[in-house]
Amino acid sequence: MLLLVAWGLAGCSSTSAQDSGGPLSPEQAAYDVLHYDLDVTVAPARERIDGEVAVRAVVEDTLGVLVLNLDRRLSVRRAWERGENGEMRRSTERRNGQNELWIELGRSYAPGDTLRARVTYEGRPRVAPNPPWDGGLTWDKTPSGAPWIATSCQAEGADLWWPVKDHPSDEPDSMDLAFTVPDTLVAASNGRLRSVERASDSTKTYRWHVSTPINTYNVALHAAPYVRLDTTYVSTSGDAVPVSAYVLPSDSARAARALPGFLDQVRFLEETLGPYPPRTDKYGLAQSPFLGMEHQSLIAYGHDFAPGGLGYDASFDALHFHELAHEWYGNLVTVADWKDFWLHEGTATYLEALYAERLDGNSAYHARMDHARESMSEGQALARTASTTAEEIYHGDVYHRGALVLHTLRYVVGKETLRTVLRRFAYPEGTASQGEVPFRHVTTHDFVQLAETVSGRSLDVFFQVYLYQSGLPVLDTRREEGRLRLAWAGTGSASFEVPVPVRVEGRTKRVTMEGGNGSVAAPAGAEVTVDPKGWVLRRQQL
Repeated sequence: MLLLVAWGLAGCSSTSAQDSGGPLSPEQAAYDVLHYDLDVTVAPARERIDGEVAVRAVVEDTLGVLVLNLDRRLSVRRAWERGENGEMRRSTERRNGQNELWIELGRSYAPGDTLRARVTYEGRPRVAPNPPWDGGLTWDKTPSGAPWIATSCQAEGADLWWPVKDHPSDEPDSMDLAFTVPDTLVAASNGRLRSVERASDSTKTYRWHVSTPINTYNVALHAAPYVRLDTTYVSTSGDAVPVSAYVLPSDSARAARALPGFLDQVRFLEETLGPYPPRTDKYGLAQSPFLGMEHQSLIAYGHDFAPGGLGYDASFDALHFHELAHEWYGNLVTVADWKDFWLHEGTATYLEALYAERLDGNSAYHARMDHARESMSEGQALARTASTTAEEIYHGDVYHRGALVLHTLRYVVGKETLRTVLRRFAYPEGTASQGEVPFRHVTTHDFVQLAETVSGRSLDVFFQVYLYQSGLPVLDTRREEGRLRLAWAGTGSASFEVPVPVRVEGRTKRVTMEGGNGSVAAPAGAEVTVDPKGWVLRRQQL
C-alpha cells in the first residue's frame, strides 16, 4: 500500500473485522487453504452484494469445525460440507464479536484429509471510510455519472466482503473468481479473464482464474464502464506477458500514452529483482476511485497518468511504481505475520529511490531518501518478535524508516551487495534461471540471514538496533586535540559499529567505529561535516 502524509486506521480491537492477522486460533491453524472459488453478484444501486465461496483445504491437525472470518454486517444464508455422499447442510454460529463464522463439520478430520465446504452470504458490506487506508467497498461515480466500484482491504482483511481465513500466513494456491454486474459495467479482477457471459436480466458475469498463490487482501473487484487497453510485454524470462489496463473512457488517451512508461518500470524491476512474478496471468491495472493498492496482477491506480503521486518531486509516476514494486515485495514474497510488514513497504519505498537513481542520477536518489527522512516520525519499532495485527504495526515508519534502513545498509555493505540481497530475496539462487516463480512467505530473520550470507559479515546488531528498538541510535561528536571523536549511543548493550562518513575540508572519509567509537583528524579551524549526504540513519538527523 502507498502512504501519504495524512492517513490513519479506524480504532478497533484485535477481535474486530476491521483488523487483520494476529495470533492464529488453534481451529484456524489446523487447516491450510488450497483454493477458493468466489462468486459475487453486485447491485450498485443498493450498494449490496450476494455471494458464495467454496473452500478447499488440507487439514494439518485434528479438526471438527471450520472457522472462517466474515464481517458481521454480512449475513450467512447457508453453509455446506461436501462429503462422500454429496453436500450436507451444516449449522453455523457467529463468535468473537460476530466476526467469526464457526461451521460444525459432520466428522472429525485427520491430518492429511481434504476438507471442502461452501458458504452463501449477502448484505451491504462496509463502505470504505477512507480508501485505501481505511478500507471496504467504495461505491463511487465516474465523471459521467456511471457506477464505479472498487475494493480495498489490506489492513482490515478480505473478510470485509467475503468469507475467508483472514490471515497473511495462509494464501490459496489458486483462485477462481466470478463477478456479476450490470451489463453497462466491466468487472476487472486478478488473474486471467476466462469468459464473459451475458444473461437475460441485463447483467454480465466475468470469470477470472488466478493461477498462482495470492494473499487474500489482494483479491480485488473493480467495476466501471471501463475500456481495456491491451498489449503484450516480453519479460526478461522470455515469456510473453498479457497486458491489460482497465481505464475510464475519458482517460483512455492519457492512459495509452502512460502505458509504455509503466512497462519501463516493469523492465527496471525485472532487471533489479528478477522476472515479473504473476506473468502467467497478466500485468494489469484498473483505474480506481482511490489512490492505489498492490492488488496482484491488477494494480489499483488512482493517480492522473503523470509523474509524481506520492508527495515528492519525481520525474516518473511514483504511485504506479510503488504499487508495481509490491508484485515482488508483498506479492511474490509475503510476510507470514504483520510483525514483519516493513519488508513490504520499506523495500517498495526504497526501490522508488533506486528507480529515481536510474533515471536521474545520484542526486535524485538522495532526494528521495531526504524525503523519507523528513517524513519519518520515529517512536515505534519497525519489526516485532511476537505475532501482530495490522493495526498494531501499521504506521508511517514502516515506509520511511524501513527505506532508510536499506539506505544505510547500502552504505555499510555496498550498492551492488545490497542489490544482490534484494534480488536473491525475491528469487533465491537458481530459481529465476530455471523458470521458477517462488511465491512464498518470509520473515525478517530470513532477510537478515541472507544479508549476512551475501555480505559475508555479521549484521545482527545492525538490524537489532534499527528494526527492533523504538528509538534511533544517537551519534555523539566532540572535537579535541585536532581530532573529531565519534561515539554511538542509544543502542543498548550492543556494540554498534556502523561506519560514519565525515567530510573535512572538502574530502570525505569513511570512519570505522570499532566498539562503537571512532575518530578522524580535524585540525583546529577546519570545516567539518558529519555525514554530509545523509547515509547513516540516526536520531540527530530528525
